[in-house]
Amino acid sequence: MADTLLKEKPHYAGHRQRLRQRILEGGADSLLDYELLEVLLFAGHPRADVKPLAKKLIAHFGSFAKVLTAPPERLSEIEGMGDAAIAMLKAAQESTTRLLKEQVAEKPVLQSWNALLDYCHATMGHTKHEEFRILFLNAKNMLIDDEVQQRGTVDHTPVYPREVVKRALDLGASALIIVHNHPSGDATPSKADIEMTNQIKQAALHLGVVLHDHLIITAGRHYSFRTHGLL
Repeated sequence: MADTLLKEKPHYAGHRQRLRQRILEGGADSLLDYELLEVLLFAGHPRADVKPLAKKLIAHFGSFAKVLTAPPERLSEIEGMGDAAIAMLKAAQESTTRLLKEQVAEKPVLQSWNALLDYCHATMGHTKHEEFRILFLNAKNMLIDDEVQQRGTVDHTPVYPREVVKRALDLGASALIIVHNHPSGDATPSKADIEMTNQIKQAALHLGVVLHDHLIITAGRHYSFRTHGLL
């Protein structure tokens, strides 16, 4: 009689424990993308098998990174994605961004270029609208601040060179790196991009501020104006 009162553990309980153990013993990089996503979804689904949901999210959005960077409203369209699960994914995304930003801030930016590119891809590479970001640097090329100056439509962000330089002076910056994304996936600069870069360069130069580079970021590529001889 007592045996009949015992409830069997759900089939996914052992699977969850095995995933956690793999992380502890072999590191999180031992997990496949959908398995890592499962672990993140555990908090939002404490008593459910989340493997099918994790696989569905990756199939729908196309990759682990695209799931993590998807807007909350898009995530909520997927059956099984409630507020708790969405909040966990957004927390994981922000944790990644803050970690990468700290790595950029620890050294002169020009000496940690790969870390800067990783940070830019994480913050801007998957957004669906153009953003114009400015990295303000001191005389030692250490990061003072990082601000999104403008947000625009799918293919256009209004940028005002005077505002960029004024903000640099307000912060006491000696140098700038400007960054914007191309949601289309093509990192090639437009004629307007080139003209705007030259305007900012000249406006900054007159006030003793150096424009180190202009980066165009997509999900998988980047374009450096300095590398291509445009600065």
